[in-house]
Amino acid sequence: MNCTYDQDYALWFADQARLLRAGLWQQIDVAHLAEELEDMGKREQRALRSRTVVLLAHLLKYAYQPTQRSPSWTGTIREQRKQLNALLQDSPSLGPRFRADLEDSYLSARLLAAGETGLAETQFPAHCPFAAEQMLDETFWPQSEA
Repeated sequence: MNCTYDQDYALWFADQARLLRAGLWQQIDVAHLAEELEDMGKREQRALRSRTVVLLAHLLKYAYQPTQRSPSWTGTIREQRKQLNALLQDSPSLGPRFRADLEDSYLSARLLAAGETGLAETQFPAHCPFAAEQMLDETFWPQSEA
C-alpha cells in the first residue's frame, strides 16, 4: 500500500496498522502516527466535556421546567449518562478530569439551558448543584426547583 498521510487519510491508517502488525518499524510514519495518537486522546477529552455539558443542561431543564419534561429530555439524560459511564469505563484516567472540569462544564451547560428554556441564566444556580456521582447515577433525577 504505502499510502502517504496527505494522499488518503483512511488508507494511511490501514497502512500504518499493517506495518505495525508486520513489525516493519522503519517504514512507519512515526511523526504523523504520534500526532494522531495525541489527537485521539484530545478527542476523548472533548467528547467527555461535550457529553457532560449536554447532560448538565438537561438535568437543569428537568429540574427548572418540570411542566416541560418530555420523553426526549429523559432519553437524552439516559443516553448521556450511558455514554459518559462507558467513556469513563474505557478510559478511567478521564475520571479525575471529569470531576476537575465539572464546574467549567456547568458554566457552559447553564448558558445552554438558559438559551433552550428562555429562563434567565441567573435563575439557575451559580455553581453546579449536582455531584459527579449524581450525574452518572441512573436512578438520580433532580427535584423540581421552579
